[in-house]
Amino acid sequence: MAKKHEERSESEKAEAHAAHMLAERIVARSLTHEMRESYIDYAMSVITDRALPDIRDGLKPVHRRILFAMNQNNLTYAAKFRKSAFVVGEVMGNYHPHGDAAIYASLAGMAQDFTLRYPLIAGQGNFGSVDGDNPAAPRYTEAKMAKLASELLRDINKQTVNMVPNYDSTKQEPSVLPTAVPNLLLNGILGIAVGMATNIPPHNISEVIDATNHLLENDDATTEDLLQFIKGPDFPMGGVVYGASDIAHAYTHGRGGVVTRGEAEIIEEKAGQSKIVITSIPYRVNKADLIESIADLVREKKLEGIKDLRDESTADIRIVIELKNGSYPQNVLNFLYKHTQLETTFHYNMVALVDGVPQTVSLRTCLEEFIKHRKM
Repeated sequence: MAKKHEERSESEKAEAHAAHMLAERIVARSLTHEMRESYIDYAMSVITDRALPDIRDGLKPVHRRILFAMNQNNLTYAAKFRKSAFVVGEVMGNYHPHGDAAIYASLAGMAQDFTLRYPLIAGQGNFGSVDGDNPAAPRYTEAKMAKLASELLRDINKQTVNMVPNYDSTKQEPSVLPTAVPNLLLNGILGIAVGMATNIPPHNISEVIDATNHLLENDDATTEDLLQFIKGPDFPMGGVVYGASDIAHAYTHGRGGVVTRGEAEIIEEKAGQSKIVITSIPYRVNKADLIESIADLVREKKLEGIKDLRDESTADIRIVIELKNGSYPQNVLNFLYKHTQLETTFHYNMVALVDGVPQTVSLRTCLEEFIKHRKM
């Protein structure tokens, strides 16, 4: 009995000691204070490590890591294609510890010529379509770097940028690419963070280079001066942008909306027949959804005068709308502009990370920071 009592006493002492040690580690915190701190940490992680691009190379971390991993595996423009699944595995295992589906979606987006003005990845296989079709599984598609991507990675092995440890400190990755082209303006970006977002349109490479050269030669050049070279956005699916004053305001202040329209032509045929041929659609508009919305308007008898509607698109956009005799083609076209996504507003929200801090930037700031990056 004495032995059992002694063992119980020792056990109680051990439990008391453990409870004392635990009590010393417990810190009384207000739930409100803890939630606020945790949410701020989460928000900053999303803002800086996932959703917003660096103003210098115009890339989010996942895009930068995909290109760097491909370069490390010699998947350059001159190389043979490799399975997309291989690239996704390399990126996820070495640099980007997130879901494979998210990595592949980013990879596919960089290969889509209807998403990027200048694709950074050359793809082989089904990488989706402007109709909203999803890419084939990564085991069925192949990829390598596009020719322009080599300019983003030029001299990456010559200590041109800071290298930092990857997520498990087993490898080094670049904090930013030493890009030789202002990719942020060339391809634009769309990102949604916590409490902020970014929406920058793509631009024509010749115009951007001319504006960059002008700023190099004229330090005091304003955004208004640079707009002599960059007339506005250059969307991969074409379209027409309206409102010179709205465009100037958006590039000067980093925010604003500009009206964009798809290109459409009224064609008069024999015997008084007419048709409307749409040859481009606004940026990020789903072609299949646009056609369906037109069909719905006809079906609901909100739009009169349409006899037939068909999609004749191949590599280029071509939507044909056959009109009934006696209809007024211009009235039909105006109705389409007003009630469908054949006319939309592109909302500029030029937010990027400048020295790791999210800022709303002007056109001049974008080029200025790119030049500074190249000089450093």
